[in-house]
Amino acid sequence: MDTPKEIFLKDYKLPDYYFDSVDLNFLLGEEKTIVSSKITVFPRVDGSSPLVLDGADLKLLSVKVNGEELKNGDYHLDSRHLTIPSPPSGTFTLEIVTEIYPQKNTSLEGLYKSSGNFCTQCEAEGFRKITFYQDRPDIMAKYTVRIEADKSLYPVLLSNGNLLGQGDLEGGKHYALWEDPFKKPCYLFGLVAGQLESRDDTFVTCSGRNVSLRIWTPAQDVHKTAHAMYSLKAAMKWDEDVFGLEYDLDLFNIVAVPDFNMGAMENKSLNIFNSKLVLASPETASDADYAAILGVIGHEYFHNWTGNRVTCRDWFQLSLKEGLTVFRDQEFSSDMGSRTVKRIADVSRLRISQFPQFDKDSDLACYVQALTKLFCDHPGCRSYGSSCATTFIYQVKASENTLLSIDLNFIIFLNFCGCLLGSYGYGTFRCLRFAVTVYEKGAEVVRMYKTLLGSQGFRKGMDLYFKRHDGQAVTCEDFFAAMRDANDADFANFLQWYSQAGTPLVKVTSSYDAAAHTFTLKFSQEVPPTPGQPVKEPMFIPVVSGLLDPSGKDIPLSSVYHDGALRSVANNSEPAYSTILRLTKKEEEFVFSDIHERPVPSLLRGFSAPIRLESDLSDSDLFFLLAHDSDDFNRWEAGQVLARKLMLSLVVDFQQGKPLVLNPKFVQGLRSILCDSSLDKEFIAKAITLPGEGEIMDMMEVADPDAVHAVRSFIRKQLASELKADFLSLVENNRSSEEYVFNYPNMARRALKNIALAYLASLEDQELTELALHEYKTATNMTEQFAALAAIAQNPGKIHDEVLADFYNKWRDDFLVVNKWFALQAMSDVPGNVENVRNLLSHPAYDLRNPNKVYSLIGGFCSSPVNFHAKDGSGYKFLGEIVVQLDKINPQVASRMVSAFSRWRRYDETRQNLAKAQLEMIVSANGLSENVFEIASKCLAA
Repeated sequence: MDTPKEIFLKDYKLPDYYFDSVDLNFLLGEEKTIVSSKITVFPRVDGSSPLVLDGADLKLLSVKVNGEELKNGDYHLDSRHLTIPSPPSGTFTLEIVTEIYPQKNTSLEGLYKSSGNFCTQCEAEGFRKITFYQDRPDIMAKYTVRIEADKSLYPVLLSNGNLLGQGDLEGGKHYALWEDPFKKPCYLFGLVAGQLESRDDTFVTCSGRNVSLRIWTPAQDVHKTAHAMYSLKAAMKWDEDVFGLEYDLDLFNIVAVPDFNMGAMENKSLNIFNSKLVLASPETASDADYAAILGVIGHEYFHNWTGNRVTCRDWFQLSLKEGLTVFRDQEFSSDMGSRTVKRIADVSRLRISQFPQFDKDSDLACYVQALTKLFCDHPGCRSYGSSCATTFIYQVKASENTLLSIDLNFIIFLNFCGCLLGSYGYGTFRCLRFAVTVYEKGAEVVRMYKTLLGSQGFRKGMDLYFKRHDGQAVTCEDFFAAMRDANDADFANFLQWYSQAGTPLVKVTSSYDAAAHTFTLKFSQEVPPTPGQPVKEPMFIPVVSGLLDPSGKDIPLSSVYHDGALRSVANNSEPAYSTILRLTKKEEEFVFSDIHERPVPSLLRGFSAPIRLESDLSDSDLFFLLAHDSDDFNRWEAGQVLARKLMLSLVVDFQQGKPLVLNPKFVQGLRSILCDSSLDKEFIAKAITLPGEGEIMDMMEVADPDAVHAVRSFIRKQLASELKADFLSLVENNRSSEEYVFNYPNMARRALKNIALAYLASLEDQELTELALHEYKTATNMTEQFAALAAIAQNPGKIHDEVLADFYNKWRDDFLVVNKWFALQAMSDVPGNVENVRNLLSHPAYDLRNPNKVYSLIGGFCSSPVNFHAKDGSGYKFLGEIVVQLDKINPQVASRMVSAFSRWRRYDETRQNLAKAQLEMIVSANGLSENVFEIASKCLAA
């Protein structure tokens, strides 16, 4: 293994050379592929310096400069770089011919062949596996691509941009010529060749241009692409309506690939997707699948402007494109469904995946100890750093007196990037969860801009951002400047979100002065110390708040006294029912006047900032908010806070051997939600869902999966028993024999019915099991059939086995449905389930080479706290064996699996020793990849 090389953000330098145009020629063959590139190169400044090109797993055939072939002494070649020590001065042409072997490329990076088709994945640094190139995002060029292949084997030849020409050649071959007129970095390059058919449609842009839309899949799957096409057209229309952004080419292609490490990839005009995020039919896809397709197709399309037209200067700027684009896809999905429910889902994902991982030293993700302590805990999330072909070590240092004080370096850069891309696809195993820092938490920082500026102000900032930076590779500071300048806004210390590590803890206390009719909120904020940043400055935190009177109604707010000044919060002399309290200091207070009765404050409405909030609200106040808050997010939040407190209290009782007793007020609170006909049905489903076991363990000093599982199971069964009549009514009243339609009312109805059925089935009552079996047999769509299957699968026994066998026999020919079947069994909390999962490895439908199947079975198993963290270490041993085996096939996927060990120090000493033994076994394995070594070794060091 090479000596680690350190790369820091502060060390970023402009490239010595830029590329203007790139002509690529691909001769696709069965044993090898020949890639010829012709690049127009020009120096950034006068003066000759070496031109260093990245490369990995390439066989160099020739190099020419200005048409003259270079001899061995004219260039230097090693395993990672091609260096031309003395290139010509001024602009010159560089021609390189390489030989590559896509058929042997099981890593699924660069150009690979899988399932009979050629496909690329170049983000973050896969392009260097195709040809020698400056593989960095600030090298933007115009591409022309010619693809030549056997016509009978590869009738479809696709690349970026517009199709300039195509035709037949001698020997049964054909070609296609593509041109992308917009400059792009090489990570956005895409190529697909194979046996595919398309669903075709047309979109008319706001300026009247016709854009051809094509979604490509194997022939047997074309009928499952109708929803994907609907989603694409909806996203194109939404981006025009909301942001004024029009598609810029004549053609937009989407390709569904069954063997794909990532969720999806935004290659300019040639988006490549994991099949599960494109294919859907009522019989085979659930509501969650339909919603994921809508959101992810929107996300990748929105990248056309936020990521492609304006890209990131370096990989430390990843949230510039990903955080911003996640925010855009969240807004899109909110507008297409329920804004409140979408907000609840997004915040839940953030809290479960990001906050616990990066909030304290003992909770660091294994990914790299130093990185996670500063960067991954870093809310605005400067992103990652360098070459996947070179070994790096993570190290974090604070730059002195710089705007952004984060310096990072990495081992196997693609581990990080692959985690980000792969885990973005909804439903994909998210064990490398600090992806959420860049994606979801990055989106929260963007959302704060909108909260502070309002929709119109945010749009003005976006308009200026594109006006200034279209066609450029830029930084997070550039986005901040556009928002500030477009609105002449004072953002105080907002940039701390990009430079300061840690999730802020905000504490608030309240007091009421009956004589003065004033209500005061006192805030304090603290960001915990992290390596390199022992002392933290206050953050700019917008806290959207309202006040409720004793009857549960919002109190009109006219003004608030703060920092020696009285500020009006009314809009055009009309009272406001919420206001933004802007926290910028370590301690400050806000005083509301004309408050004639003691109110209950509703704080952090809509989760207006990614912080931890501690308040002096009593349980009575929380039950009051659960029943009355006009902000539905905070109504849900009140229930979750109560549920977490209840569960933690019962965990202590369980550990002390005390009998478990459920607080009747909690039961009554949920009953009030169930009986409130004014509430959205999916909101009710969210509100009666208990916090997950992982969420509760994250709040414990020593995680106890057995105790938490026992407590959560107890509460579920108690609720099912005491609310049985209500749940039965919900199942009965939310049945429908109508044809499946994916729209929000139907999706909400099914969500409420299915969670009620799950509660009832947990009682292990024969009559209720028969009810679930009836719902399974009579279901007319996958959403309700799979929900009934999952309800039955909670309890082992004859019916459990028979229904699982029936489901597989019915859907054995649909690989995406079979993946659901694998995942359901893998996630089971039935004790000793590791043996069932081990047996499924030899199932004829399972293939360790297919990432989706690995995520479903192995990833699913790792998400079961009871079995993965089994006290006898059987779960750890199973994963250790799989990681070593998988590493020989696909190191990137293997590295994601090993990260399930990331928090081994959170558990008791017995589990720690067992997990540590498996990590030590992994790092000592012969021939271990750099990807897995980096993850496993840093897990050990964490």
